[in-house]
Amino acid sequence: MNEKNFPDDNNTLSLEELTSEASDIVEILENEKDLVNSIEKYQRLIKLNNLIEKKFSKNSKKISEETQKKIKEIAINKNAK
Repeated sequence: MNEKNFPDDNNTLSLEELTSEASDIVEILENEKDLVNSIEKYQRLIKLNNLIEKKFSKNSKKISEETQKKIKEIAINKNAK
């Protein structure tokens, strides 16, 4: 699923905000008696889940890259001494 399929408001939300919205939907679905009325909520939840995974992956990659930079800097500083 492409990120462009998500509404713009989701692209500006943090992982915490997206997770909170997903949790709210799960809670609503758990209390729903008529599953036919829940289809839109399930679809929304799937879209949120995909967006959360993408953002998490992007953040994880960024953290990994920053960690590698810091390790290299430490190694360079250690060798310079």
